[in-house]
Parts: sequence; structure tokens; C-alpha cells
Amino acid sequence: MRSHLLVGKVSHRRARPFTYALEHDVWYAALDLAELDEVDARVRLLGRNRRGVATFRDADHFPGPARDVDAAIREHLRSAGEDAEGWRVTLVTNLRVLGYVFNPASFFLCRDETGTLRVLVVEVHNTFGGRHLYTLRPTRAGRPDGPDGPNGPFMAAMDKDFFVSPFISLDGRYTVHVRDQPDGLRLAINLRQDGRPMLSTSLVLRRRRLSDRSLLRLLVRQPLMSHKTIGLIHWHALRLWLKGAPFHRHGAAAVPSGGAAR
Repeated sequence: MRSHLLVGKVSHRRARPFTYALEHDVWYAALDLAELDEVDARVRLLGRNRRGVATFRDADHFPGPARDVDAAIREHLRSAGEDAEGWRVTLVTNLRVLGYVFNPASFFLCRDETGTLRVLVVEVHNTFGGRHLYTLRPTRAGRPDGPDGPNGPFMAAMDKDFFVSPFISLDGRYTVHVRDQPDGLRLAINLRQDGRPMLSTSLVLRRRRLSDRSLLRLLVRQPLMSHKTIGLIHWHALRLWLKGAPFHRHGAAAVPSGGAAR
């Protein structure tokens, strides 16, 4: 199977009004969407749309929510003007563990027939239950005939138009860098506001085979990943509040979830 696991670290660094940094161990599933039923059949610990120790649910994705996530992303790409016939889509996401999941961000890596990363769809969830899609095309990308081949760097940008953290206002512009290589995946998302750096986020991940043994090892070493994530979100929010970070209320200023920035 092309589906696999990704293991590594996430880091955040806030630049204003004071420096605040964090780093945590994380792991993700990287699921080839054409293989979801095969993964369900071959990996006993990982089920699709059924109860299990670890579960992938289509409805956990898309503002809809999705009934079939592969069909949903391909329809989304068509609506965005892309002819995705023959493309391979890999979803990098957290799984449900013991019935619970929270995904601050999931990533749909959309590759053409040559393996070149053509479109990146970033699905962002906030703690208020909102979901939002950013659809990114590269300002610079790897080429099959380039020095790095199709795994060369993918670079894109997007305006911030979805409320995530109450400690960051709803304005600014993100830049996104992706390096998708055989041994690992690196993603960096940086936010600038008023022309100055505000937040830098990175994921540095190594690829691991997806099997019952490797999944069990991660579940033992790093159990309840989403429970840990939501707990840390609130812990760091408390620390930012105690330090005096400006607080922005979720409300009318936030863009309604479901839109796709193109």
C-alpha cells in the first residue's frame, strides 16, 4: 500500500507581542484515498467508518460533512477548475482513537500522473466546531524534469479568512512551504500581519510503514493523540492569556466555515 504513517514533531513560534514557542511529538496517518477500503481490510487496528481502536471516518472531513471523502475532494477540485482525472490524493490527518479526534489541520496532497504535487488543500478546524478549506496552487513547485524531480519544494500563499485562535486576529497572509520527499514530509506555514512576522508553524515528519505492528507501537508510545492535542491547545491558551496576549472574540468577524479560498 502507498498509505503509511508519519511520525515527528510540530513546532509553533509566536513573534508578537512577545515570543512564545512550543514543540511536541506527533504522528499522523497518510492515507491514499483510493486505498481506504484496502486499509480497512488489511489493518485490523484501523477501521473505516466503524468502531475500533483507531478509526478513519469520512464525516470527520469537509464542511458538509463528507459521505465519501475521496469523491468529495475530487468534486472540490473540479469546482476549483482542476481536471483531477488520474490524480492521486493523499490525506494527512489524525485518526480517531477510542472514538475521539480533533484535527487542527489536515492536508490533502493532490498529485498528478507524474507524481508532481499540483494542489494542496488545507482543511482547518477550530475549537468552535468550524471547518474551512484553503485550496492552494503553487507559486513554485517541483517539476518532473527539475533537479529535485516532482518532490521539489511546493510554495504557495493564502489570505487568512478563518477564525482559529482567539489570540490572533482575523487578518494577515499565510505562506506555505511543502517538501514532499520519499523519506519524509515537511510543511511550514508562516503568518504575517501588517507586513511583519506573527506566527511560524512547522511539521517535520518521517515516513513509517502502516501495519498493525507499527500502529500499535504508536498507540502505546503516544496514546490518545487528539486528547493530548486539545488539552495542549487549552493549556497554551491559558498561558498566553496569563501573559497578556490580546484576546479576540469569535463572532461576527469570523468568516463562516465551509468556504474554499482559491
